[in-house]
Amino acid sequence: MDYGHALEFGAFITPAAATPEAPVLLSQVAEASGLDLVTFQDHPYQPAFLDTWTLMSYVAARTDSIRIAPNVLNVPLRPPAVVARAAASIDLLSGGRFDLALGAGGFWDAIEAMGGTRLTPGQAVTALEEAIDLIRELWRTDARGGVFTDGRYHRVHGAKRGPRPAHEVPIHIGAYKPRMLSLTGRKGDGWLPSLGYMQPGDLAKGNAAIDEAAASVGRDPREIRRLLNVGQLAADPREFAERLAQLALEDGIGTFILAGDDPNLLQRFGEDVAPAVRELVAAERGTRGVSAAPVRSSAALAARRDGIAYEDVPEGLHAIEPGDFDYGDVRATYMRGGAPGLVLQPASAEQVAAAIGFARRHPELPLSVRSGGHGISGRSTNDGGIVIDLRRLDEIEVLDVDRRLVRVGPGARWAQVAAVLGEHGWALTSGDYGGVGVGGLATAGGIGLLAREQGLTIDHLRAAEVVLADGSIVRTDAETHPDLFWAVRGAGANVGIVTAFEFEVDEIGQVGYAQLAFQVDDVAAFLEGYGRIVEASPRDLTMFLMTGGPRPGQPQVVQLYGVVDSDDPDTIIARLQPFAELAPLVQQSVQLTTYAQIMGNADLGPQHGAGEPHSRSGLIEHVTPAFAAAAARMLQSGAVPFFQLRAVGGAVADVAEDATAYAHRSANFSVTALGSHPDRLDVQWREVAAYIDGSYLSFDSSQRPERIAEAFPPATLARLRAVKAAYDPTRVFRDNFAVEPADSAAA
Repeated sequence: MDYGHALEFGAFITPAAATPEAPVLLSQVAEASGLDLVTFQDHPYQPAFLDTWTLMSYVAARTDSIRIAPNVLNVPLRPPAVVARAAASIDLLSGGRFDLALGAGGFWDAIEAMGGTRLTPGQAVTALEEAIDLIRELWRTDARGGVFTDGRYHRVHGAKRGPRPAHEVPIHIGAYKPRMLSLTGRKGDGWLPSLGYMQPGDLAKGNAAIDEAAASVGRDPREIRRLLNVGQLAADPREFAERLAQLALEDGIGTFILAGDDPNLLQRFGEDVAPAVRELVAAERGTRGVSAAPVRSSAALAARRDGIAYEDVPEGLHAIEPGDFDYGDVRATYMRGGAPGLVLQPASAEQVAAAIGFARRHPELPLSVRSGGHGISGRSTNDGGIVIDLRRLDEIEVLDVDRRLVRVGPGARWAQVAAVLGEHGWALTSGDYGGVGVGGLATAGGIGLLAREQGLTIDHLRAAEVVLADGSIVRTDAETHPDLFWAVRGAGANVGIVTAFEFEVDEIGQVGYAQLAFQVDDVAAFLEGYGRIVEASPRDLTMFLMTGGPRPGQPQVVQLYGVVDSDDPDTIIARLQPFAELAPLVQQSVQLTTYAQIMGNADLGPQHGAGEPHSRSGLIEHVTPAFAAAAARMLQSGAVPFFQLRAVGGAVADVAEDATAYAHRSANFSVTALGSHPDRLDVQWREVAAYIDGSYLSFDSSQRPERIAEAFPPATLARLRAVKAAYDPTRVFRDNFAVEPADSAAA
């Protein structure tokens, strides 16, 4: 039986403690000889052997490409909860080069001497099955809550999940007996016996037992790789290759692991035997018409969503489906749960064009575009649709030192951008959290901690590379496609996907970063005072306000945080002192630091948001007494656990209102409110909205049709509709504050 697996070749090296460097050097020989895998036996009770985990970690650090695995891990002496974390750790540290192979235990006298418990064969199968389930559950970092199991042999109560491995670590099982073979077919990713322990016909019998067990649970038997430990079957390389090819074609072996500590033998195995086996098997498979083993499991294929032509995904474009290992880390965003049917991760503008082309062929499905996934609006995931995830487009390049011109990919995070710019003494205003992706913020506006001094992020954009709805790739700036350049700055999600931004950034030294907390009895008065002080302050100060609804029995706390662009402590304190007179300070932190350090305190890992965010956004010119009173009443209602004012004015207003699609330049503050229930939030927001003129796209989750007119004044909206008609007339980009294209004749 040939299962169609791509052939792999490995080494089985003795972890000899007498010559501890020898197994490391042999591993390097195996890698240099082109072998795919290096493995080590695991006998913790054997003083003549190095500890297997320690050795594997050391070998991982001394090699670059070869995969590493135990052969096989002694589960009775390795608690599975610890194994899960150790395996994930070595996989992360090695860049996804670890395979896990497990055994139920042998040499029971030695195991008992080390504190293990002797098990019957049936008990050993149960213990190993529990271990496999527990290990995989601990790797599911997208699931919520701790892990609880009450197995007969392995129990955990509230164990924290993670870390998650760098790739889907396969679990191979060293097995010979019927119940263990059944377990391999039901739950294993591979079968790993040793040829020296087997009689003629045992491989065929083992395969049959595994295949039957796999079919009983709906698995395709080809999902299970067949590995085999072998000795030197023949002195002549060609004869050796012919015997291995026969094992591949007749017994389905996909991975051959040569046991031996002779570097010359390993070299011949990798350089002579392995290529010959591949050649022989490829020729015979061509004659027999053997199909390749499936890339995805039956369970993964069953998780596919209706209406998506998965087989038509453009070649070379990385795709993640609902049943894939990585899916849990790409389905959701920072604040929103999602269940997209397909996540595409292009690595170039050309691949973005291919992804858009694929989306065009599915016009009935939602389409989301994601850079960092932090937009409160939540439009960068969906249910059952397509997500174009730009995380692989994360380049940051200095184009011109004299002009301070930098090129940044949309998938870069602002913490990374700030770190690169900081090396040159530069900065670019960019929100208030370094985990945010560049693409979404730099097309919506960019209200950051340097806004009053530097303006919006879009005000520093000098050119952009954009993939349009028809798949064409264009460069746009003030002279080239000027209407497109106008729209990208404030409504970019409507006209294309920006695959590279060119920003002209500013010089900056050390700055003051303040975090202040106040106990506030009169919220309205505090809000009004905050607004008055901000507007009266020099532009080197940008301060944001954040608070929530009152908590029973606790005082109302309002927080201010922001930047004073000065390295003089006296200047920093002078800018902050007026705020200190508004209400009693209950906590304060003022640091002399760098912008890169402020933005660097961010989690750049996967996001596992749940539910649906409900937020409303607006822009105001002044924090008037009437607005402040309405906002205070909204907070008092308990419907709004999060409320924020961001300072916008200053340099933002230096740009003409018609210069960009972000038109509300006279506003001095951005307003955001989040609530757990949309109806209650809307009821409370209505009173506040009476004082609002404009909206900031990234902070509003509403799907109300009128939100478009709130975000874009009439003249801006008319021009934007004309641009939409020119660049996206069929509304390919329809799911993120999309405007209707103007009539083609009018456009």
